[in-house]
Amino acid sequence: MNRWRKNRPRRTSARPQLSNVEQPRRPSLSLIGQLLRPFASFIAALRFLTILPLPGRFGTADTELAHSAPFFPLVGLVLGYAAALVAKPLFFLLPPLPAAVLTTFVLLAFSGGLHLDGLADTADGFFSARSQDRMLEIMKDSNIGTMGALVLILTLLLKTVCLASLNEQLLPAIFLMPLAGRTAILLLMALLPYVRQEGLGRLFTAYFHTNRGKLAALAALFFCAFIAFSLAGAQGLIAVLAMLLMILFFAILCQRKIGGATGDTLGAACELAETVIILIFTVKTGLLL
Repeated sequence: MNRWRKNRPRRTSARPQLSNVEQPRRPSLSLIGQLLRPFASFIAALRFLTILPLPGRFGTADTELAHSAPFFPLVGLVLGYAAALVAKPLFFLLPPLPAAVLTTFVLLAFSGGLHLDGLADTADGFFSARSQDRMLEIMKDSNIGTMGALVLILTLLLKTVCLASLNEQLLPAIFLMPLAGRTAILLLMALLPYVRQEGLGRLFTAYFHTNRGKLAALAALFFCAFIAFSLAGAQGLIAVLAMLLMILFFAILCQRKIGGATGDTLGAACELAETVIILIFTVKTGLLL
C-alpha cells in the first residue's frame, strides 16, 4: 500500500472559517489613493504641460495637479525621447535647414506654444520700462507687443539654425532640450515666490520658494545632469551648468522687475533653458573642454 496515500489527510468539503481577527483586510480607499497619487500626479503634469489627448479623467483634479510639479522633468524626458524619434528620420530624409524647422515645430507643438506665450508676455512686460504693477498688467494682456514678437522670432530662429548646424550631437541635444526646459521651471519655482493672487500658478504654491520646492528642484537638476552626462559627456554637463547660470540670472531679473515669478516667467524660463542647451551644443568642443 502506498504510505503517502494512507497518511494523507482526507479532504473536507467545508472550508474552515476564519475568525474576525484572521479575516484579510481590504486596503482602504485612502490607502489606494496614496499609492496612485504619483501616477495621477505624473498624468496631471503630462496633461498640463502637453496637448496630448489622454483619455479619461485620471489626473484632472486640482489636488493631483498641485502635486505634479516634481514630475515636470519626467514629462520633459518623455517629450525629448519623442522629439528625437521624430527628428532622426527628418534629418535623414531632408536637408538640415528644413529638418531643423520641422523639429523646432515639433518641440513647440508638444506644449501648444504654452511656453512661447509666456516668453512673449515676459518680454513685453520686462522691456516696457514701467512700474512693477504695470508690468504685471502688461504680462497679463493676451495681445503680443513688439518686444514679445521680436523675442519669439529671435528664439525660434536661434533654435532652428543651431539644430541645422549640429551633426553627431544633434539627437542628444534634441533629447535634452525639453528635459532642461522643464527642469528650469522647477528651479525658478524654488528660487522665487509667486507674485500673483490668481492664475494656475497658485496651485503650485507649495513649491514656490519653499523647502519642498528646493528639494524637488535639486533632484531635478541632478537628474538632468545625469542624463546630460550619459548622452553627451562633459559637453552635456557644461550645457546644464550654462542653463543653471542662465536661470540664476533670470531669477535675479524677475526679482528686480516684478518681485518674484508668474506663470509667464516660468514659461519664459523653459524656452530660455532650451535655447541655452542647443546653443552650448553648437559651441566648438575644443573651446569648451
